[in-house]
Order: sequence, then C-alpha cells, then structure tokens
Amino acid sequence: MDQIITAVVAVVGVPLVLLGYIILGEQVIERLPDKLQESIRPYFWALPAIGFATVFMVYPVVRTVVISFRNSDDTDWIGLANYKYFVTFPDTLTALRNSLLWLVFYTSISVFLGLVIAILLDRVRYESLAKIAIFLPVPISAVAASIIWKFMFDYQPPGTPQTGTLNAILGLAGRDPVAWLVNSTTNNAALIFVGIWTITGFCMVIISASLKAISSEVLEAARIDGANEFQIVRLVITPLLWPTITVVGTTMIINALKTFDIVYVMTNGAYDTDVIATRMFSQLQSAHYGRAAAVGVVLFIAIVPLLIVNIRRFQQQEEQR
Repeated sequence: MDQIITAVVAVVGVPLVLLGYIILGEQVIERLPDKLQESIRPYFWALPAIGFATVFMVYPVVRTVVISFRNSDDTDWIGLANYKYFVTFPDTLTALRNSLLWLVFYTSISVFLGLVIAILLDRVRYESLAKIAIFLPVPISAVAASIIWKFMFDYQPPGTPQTGTLNAILGLAGRDPVAWLVNSTTNNAALIFVGIWTITGFCMVIISASLKAISSEVLEAARIDGANEFQIVRLVITPLLWPTITVVGTTMIINALKTFDIVYVMTNGAYDTDVIATRMFSQLQSAHYGRAAAVGVVLFIAIVPLLIVNIRRFQQQEEQR
C-alpha cells in the first residue's frame, strides 16, 4: 500500500505541484514592473531544476562524503580509517587493480577499434549494413549482454558435453575446455572483452560522424601531393579526428571506472574480478556504509576531472563552429 501511495505521489502529485508553482508564480510575476519581471523570470523557471538537483545530486554527494568519515553504523567519527582500509585491504587493492585493467584495455581497444572500423567502412558499398551489424550490441543492456556471454563462456569439466559456445569450438579443435570466468588468468580479460563488444559500435558511430565532416578536398590534396592511404590516415585524418577521439576516449574512461553490471552479472566479483563499483556494492550489502562511502568518494574524485575535460572539449568544439 505504501508503494502505491508513493507511486501516486510521484506520478500525479509532483506534476500538479509544479503546475501550480508555474501558474501561481506567473500570476505574481506579471503584477511586477516590466524590468523586474525580466530579471526574476529566469530564476523563477530555473528554481525547480536547481531544487531537484540539490535534493537528488548535491545533497547525496555531501552526505556520502560525511559518511565516509564515520563508522559502519554512522554513529561516530573515525577520521580517515575508511580511506586507510581502501588503500591497505587486499580485496580493495585487487578491485583497484582490476579497475585499472578496465581503464587501460577497455578504453584503448574500444576507441582503437571504433577508429579503425570507421575508417575502413567509410567508402565501402555496404557501409550502412556493416555499421548496423557492428552497432547492434550497443542498444543491448549490459545485463542482457552479460547473460549472453555467460552462456558463451560456460564451462563443463573435460570429457563432458560443453554447453558453452567457445569451449564447444575448442572441443572440436581437440583442445581442453577453459574455465573462462573462473580461471584468474582469463576471467578479467573475458569480462573486458564483453565490455568492448558492447561499446565499440558507439565509438565507431561517433568517430564516423566526425570523419564524414572532413572535407574531401583536403584528402584529395594529400593524394595529389603523393601521400598514400596509410599516410593520409596517419598524418591527415587522425589529427583532424583527434578532438573527437579525445572526447570518446574520456567517455570510455568514465565508463571503465564505473563498470558494474558486467562484473556483477557474470562473476559477482568472485575469482579476483572485483572492480571499484562492485567492491562498493559489497560493502553496502555488508552494512559497512562508511567503507562503501569512502570507495564511492574515491570513484567520484577519479571521474570528476574527466568530466571537466569532456565539458571543456565540448565547449571548444562549439566555439570552433
């Protein structure tokens, strides 16, 4: 019953309150002098958005920072003990190492493949069809993609029928099956591969859109000067695409740092596959809210500079237009 009341308030009550705020507020503003109306109206319309942002974004961030300096049940201040735990506890250090692996390989491979595919498909006859095929994994949710690949990586002991596609192929080749998600030498690589599979199409589309904006006259001038296709890609196309590559790369870095769904669904962080986000979630499940908050603050601090870089890149691109 309480959930129904909450849903009704969210779906009906909040819009009605906003509508009343707009109608009554406009009636009050219209009675003010014209100059005062011009100065007040922008703030009046922005106030609800600012209020929602404060309640649902700013306050949770501040509260999380506060909790990170308190004990597990939020009853006492313990200083930097939770952050000391983050940098000394073996499981957390393993999660940090894995997040760095995601940061390096997920970002570099997905952006590189997106760039290569965009360039290779730029002038082929079946460009649209090929791009659609490569882009297909992007709309699939991370959870669905994880379930698909969990079946692909499925492992059965040697001598028994292999239900996993990859191990079935290895069996046909006369090789022993591999415990892809259990073996610590392959599980992180397998998880990162799934992440790359789901995001390469996105990188390709963004880079391809920027590639289409390059003037064909510039490329023809390079060919007339004697440059071969590889030199054109290396010396002309890549430098012109560099702002876009930077934006895509920073976006992939942010995605890598906040990776959660794939790891949680496929291994739940077991077998040394934990990342920062799953470590934070496991601390919440254990009711260690101070430690979870500390992990969240570290993750937030790592992501904010990248967001600033992205915003500045977007601003520079808008200024160039």
